[in-house]
Amino acid sequence: MSRQSGPSTSYSTSASTSYGYYGYGNYNTTTTSRPGTRRNTGRPSTAQPRTGASTIARVEAQHVVCAIAESRGISPTVGLAFVNLDTAEAVLCQICDSQTYVRTVHKLKVYGPSEILIVSTAASPKAKLFSIIEENLADIGSKLTLLDRRYWAESTGYEYIQSLAFKEDVEAIKISVTGNYYAVCCIAAAFKYIDLGLGMVFSSHSLRMRYEPSEGSMMIDVSTICSLELVQNLRDPKSKDCLFGLLNKTLTPMGARLLRNNVLQPLTDPEVLNTRYAAVDDMTKKEELFFATRAALKNFLDADRVLTALIVTPNKTTLQATEQAINQVIMLKQFVSSVHPVYEALTGTASTMLNNVRELCAPENVAPVQELIDGVINEDTMYARHPLELRNQRTYAVRSGVNGLLDVARTTYKEATEDAYQHSTELSQEYEIRLDLKYETARQFYIKIATSELEGKALPPVFTNVIRRKNNIECQTVELMKRNQKVCSDITVSHQEVILMSDEAVEVLIEEVRSHMSIMFKICEAIALLDMARDYGLSCIDDAANYWQITAFAHLVTVNNYTQPQLTDTLAVDAGRHPIKEKIMQTKFVPNDIYATQQTRFQIITGCNMSGKSTYIRSVALMSIMAQIGCYVPANYASFPILHQLFARLGMDDNIETNVSTFAAEMREIAFILRNIDRRSLVIIDELGRGTSTRDGLAIALAIAEALVSSRALVWFATHFKDLATIMSERAGVQNLHLAVEMEDENSMTMLYKATQGIVKEVHYGLALARVVPLPPGVVARATLVAQKLERHMLQKKTSETVLREKRRKLILNLKEHLVQAHTGVLDGEVLTAWLKDLQKEFVNRMTALEAEAATICQESEDEDEVMCDRSELDAEERPSTHASSPSIITVDSRITSTESESTIRPISEPSTVRAVSVNER
Repeated sequence: MSRQSGPSTSYSTSASTSYGYYGYGNYNTTTTSRPGTRRNTGRPSTAQPRTGASTIARVEAQHVVCAIAESRGISPTVGLAFVNLDTAEAVLCQICDSQTYVRTVHKLKVYGPSEILIVSTAASPKAKLFSIIEENLADIGSKLTLLDRRYWAESTGYEYIQSLAFKEDVEAIKISVTGNYYAVCCIAAAFKYIDLGLGMVFSSHSLRMRYEPSEGSMMIDVSTICSLELVQNLRDPKSKDCLFGLLNKTLTPMGARLLRNNVLQPLTDPEVLNTRYAAVDDMTKKEELFFATRAALKNFLDADRVLTALIVTPNKTTLQATEQAINQVIMLKQFVSSVHPVYEALTGTASTMLNNVRELCAPENVAPVQELIDGVINEDTMYARHPLELRNQRTYAVRSGVNGLLDVARTTYKEATEDAYQHSTELSQEYEIRLDLKYETARQFYIKIATSELEGKALPPVFTNVIRRKNNIECQTVELMKRNQKVCSDITVSHQEVILMSDEAVEVLIEEVRSHMSIMFKICEAIALLDMARDYGLSCIDDAANYWQITAFAHLVTVNNYTQPQLTDTLAVDAGRHPIKEKIMQTKFVPNDIYATQQTRFQIITGCNMSGKSTYIRSVALMSIMAQIGCYVPANYASFPILHQLFARLGMDDNIETNVSTFAAEMREIAFILRNIDRRSLVIIDELGRGTSTRDGLAIALAIAEALVSSRALVWFATHFKDLATIMSERAGVQNLHLAVEMEDENSMTMLYKATQGIVKEVHYGLALARVVPLPPGVVARATLVAQKLERHMLQKKTSETVLREKRRKLILNLKEHLVQAHTGVLDGEVLTAWLKDLQKEFVNRMTALEAEAATICQESEDEDEVMCDRSELDAEERPSTHASSPSIITVDSRITSTESESTIRPISEPSTVRAVSVNER
């Protein structure tokens, strides 16, 4: 793609250009201040806490310009416009955000703009959004540029939409952005900056443009993206051991970009997801369809970049720009010729999505462009990667007869190159060695010889400038160097003449092709979606790296045991596995079952160190993401609710750069979660409160746990605080699980990695693990003695009436949930009757046990009251008469306590009987 660079965009903040924008360069507010300066700390940071990885990994470096503007008010409205200069795509969106601008920052980090434009008036004084963007610049990997207020004009934005969007899309886009004032102003600022600041102009009606609503995708903050390793491995940024690396077996750059975008923004539309599941199902069940699709996609170039280069008009015509234009036309020819095999490969598919892709790839859609290309470009012209081959393709790209002088220039070019080839042929015949003549701009023509050609004999002395490269030898001869000096000047001149004479025909062709860009881009998007669907099907295979060697494809899908998820109100997984761990482990991964509804929405996971708690809760989040991008999940069975937000608080790292301790970092992240969580969220938390003292950590963890239970979100809470699990166990909506460990003796532990109901039984598993490590025996013995003494001093708390009340409430709510599931489920007839009878029996038994426990506590309380009264009367007899009123007060208090206890039992115990009868009647 040819670009004419315009004025530099990095200016000092003290001066403006004639275009009215200011450059911040790589302005980063997290850098250390210079000596003698003070950073403003008056306002606490509201940005998402920094993470170990400073930026989100991208598929490739892309030049994306983003303009952002906001309204002022309690609930701010933020407009955004993203223009990708490498893929010719413009996205507008307008978000009703919170005071922390969490959705705005998420959108910025997903698109990863290289430049962020903001209105200059927001910098002095600094608006809150401006400050938050400053704080996140390093994470986003952008530079901040101020643009004068006059370029943020709604009328200009509508003019750009009218002139640049595809003709058939203009009215639909205008309707979509109606009322979205800030989004339209942002698109005006972005295009004005690209035009005046970067010197780039798009052809009319040649740009992909769409409005992206704030709803429709799951919000995942950057801390969660990094800690779950969605697009980048934490330990090795170059490693493919992340979710994107696991799923990315795409064959096209367009498919890889679409996959990354889906991983970071999972869908929330059940209809779209079910359509994708059907496409993956069709792809995995039909072996012939899968391999035909793979063969059709194998030779695709980066069509996004090719089409984008054709619609960008350079300000000045140069020889290099003309050469690039011919290259792009040749690549367009290959792209167009690659579409028909996709159409043929999808014949017979039963999937709606794949049929839609096939219709877009129909011959009648590409025929007009193919005819235009065939009228100008030779049929045998193909895109080549090697410099000499590519130069030859450019030289002979335009058909003969289009320009008489062009044919003469070609003849001169041919004669000039024949001398070098003739010399190579003579050397090959003389020494009986197969030679390859190669060309590079720096050293001109040179000879390449495979080492296998010289077995048993030495390289003839005529060859000089010898360079050995693996299995090849690169060299020249004196005669070849002489001909290089004479021939290459002739070749260069004749080649330039050919290019300049081809320019007029190529420019006319490009201008005619631009009128068909709309369908070309739609085909490109369809190819990306097809590649991703094939990729999802491929992720079901056990050995994805060698999928081309597989014959019994359907059998391997079954063996690897990936399953199509169902979209329901219940999160239920049978034999679920961590997708990344399963890939990298040498041994077989131990699967686990997962079940969560509103009555088991807060799950506390306890267990020994290294027992698999973190892996268990991470697998829940990763499988939820996979389900909401339309991919199969590693399980025997899986159903997921549609989630709109995902939060993760994982790891215990200090942040030295920002002078933040472990505890401060985790409190900031938890505060961020609590401000944004709702019923449609999923949260995973690992080892909360371990960064401070045990008592304070437990108290804070308990308070946060209660707040999370009240939010009604689905929460997995891994902790070593056993008391937290005990205290929260009777709350409605809370469930206790632990990762099982087998203790054979004091010096042996076996991790079973199996999630089991209840709180972990082994009290001193840390001591047991310390013996296995091992620590010195004396240290472990002393630690054991101290632990036993501390345990003896702990008071055993008896069950209170409040706990019993919570137990009854939890039992009744569980009954209600089971009845609702029975009403909406698939059970019927005798099976349903038997299940309801078992449910009734279990409910009555558990309620009876609770009533017995309550009666025991009530009796113990009355006995204690009688003892207290007796002691009070005895004390009264011994005391002076002036204190005779005291016993009456104590007696009244005891009666109140007893009465409250009885009144607490009756209202809850009566409905339980009614519920049991109703189950029996049903």
